Amino acid sequence: MIEPELPNGYSGTLASLKELVTTAQLRAQQAASTAMVEMYWAIGATILQRQAQEPWGSKILQRLASDMKASFPNMRGFSRSNLFYMRSFAATWDFTDPDTRDRIGALAWGHIIELLKLKDPEVRDWYACMAIEQNWKLTVLEHQIATGLHRRIGAAPNNLEARLPADGAELAQNVAKDPLVLDFLGLTSEAEELAIEEAMTQRMTQTLAEFGRGFAFYGRQYHLDVEGEDFYIDLLLVHVPTNRFVVVELKAGKFRPEHLGQLNFYVAAVNDLVKFPGMAPAVGILVCGSKHEPTVRYALDGSSQPIAVTSYTYETLPAKEREALPSPAAITAALEQGTVGDPGITDE
Repeated sequence: MIEPELPNGYSGTLASLKELVTTAQLRAQQAASTAMVEMYWAIGATILQRQAQEPWGSKILQRLASDMKASFPNMRGFSRSNLFYMRSFAATWDFTDPDTRDRIGALAWGHIIELLKLKDPEVRDWYACMAIEQNWKLTVLEHQIATGLHRRIGAAPNNLEARLPADGAELAQNVAKDPLVLDFLGLTSEAEELAIEEAMTQRMTQTLAEFGRGFAFYGRQYHLDVEGEDFYIDLLLVHVPTNRFVVVELKAGKFRPEHLGQLNFYVAAVNDLVKFPGMAPAVGILVCGSKHEPTVRYALDGSSQPIAVTSYTYETLPAKEREALPSPAAITAALEQGTVGDPGITDE
């Protein structure tokens, strides 16, 4: 069969129609997810109401789970444990308030289950807002909660705000976390820099989420030719909101002042050789195994380029935070698993 000659503009029309279908599918999925979350809240509110009137213990909820499964055999999510989550959901947020319904209803059920595990209402609402604002996947939300993102933001010693104009303040808050926990990549203080690079590149989506909102990958082992000499930047990122390059250097050992000299050189070279017209000055980040804070701060104060310093070591975390972290193997498996549907729904 001879293919007909395509009219002018056909490819553009096809592309626009495909985008239209994809957008409609996404809207339908989001609407279905929101409707399911609202239904779960209503079920939880009903259970709370009944329990306030008469004893509805765990045995009654087990019976209710069995009857709901029998009534809706093709639906997942009516396990006993999920009914308990629904009850907790209704007790935690008031969906009769339109603002709460619009805000929390935008989250997937798996996200809500993870948030329900947090006992502090202010912390719980903070992570809920961040998950919506930054469109976190469930694995990212789990990691940020487990590693205490709300306690880590802005803790790394840095001179970003002193060296950058006002538009650098948001960037400083995003990247200057101490420690920058890359342990979910399976790294320890003995990890070689090449292994760190490999792991960060393989998990670039989660790594960029750690750095903060608005980062894009530009290059790994990015080559610089400086007057005939070859140099290689470990990772070169772009911070889209402030339109600047971000130079990331990875050091497996403890912090040494000469590391900043090397990073300063790379930042200056990127500004001179790589930066496009109209872009803001580049920023440097040194990721090291450990650091002595006064030495780092002194070196930063004397730095001519905007730089932040942080660490990746698991051992520097407080004991309770280490215990709260999932194992590297479990997190790696979660990141590699392509789940279908809502991973937060449990079935027994």
